Amino acid sequence: MAGGAQESEDAIVGINVTPLVDIMLVLLIIFMVTAKMIVSKSVPLELPKAASGSDVQTVFSIVLAADGTTQVDSKNVQNDDAVFPLAKSAEEKNKELRAVIKADTAVPHGRVIHVLDLLKQAGVQKIAFGVSPITGAAPAAAPGGGAPAPAPSK
Repeated sequence: MAGGAQESEDAIVGINVTPLVDIMLVLLIIFMVTAKMIVSKSVPLELPKAASGSDVQTVFSIVLAADGTTQVDSKNVQNDDAVFPLAKSAEEKNKELRAVIKADTAVPHGRVIHVLDLLKQAGVQKIAFGVSPITGAAPAAAPGGGAPAPAPSK
C-alpha cells in the first residue's frame, strides 16, 4: 500500500536546469550585442578637475600628411624630428600637456610610431590619436576580406 501511494504522487526531486541555461545564454547574447552599441567612440581621457569649471586645455597637435609633410600646431616643420624640441618646450611650460597625433591613413606605421616615441622622449604623458567617426550603421569590411596587407617594398 505504501509503495502504491508513492507511485501515484510523482514528486519532483531534482531541478531541471535546462530552462535556466537557455535563459542565461539568451541574456549573454543580448548583452554581447548591446555592448557593441554602447561602446564609446572616443578615446577615454582622464580630464583634470577644476572648481571654476572652465574647460580650457593646452593641446599639442601633430598632423602627419601622406605627402611627407609634418605640421605642429598648424605650422609646417622640416621633418618629424623637429617635433621633439617643440614638444619638449611645450611640456616644460605645461606639465598637463595633451598631444594629439593625426595621421593620414596612407602614412606608414613606422612614421607614426617614430613621432609617438619622440613625444614620449620629450616627457609628454597624455597622447591621443585623432580619428574620424565612421558614418553609417555597419563598419566597413577590411580590404582583402580581412587578410593582412602586404608590406610595401623599399
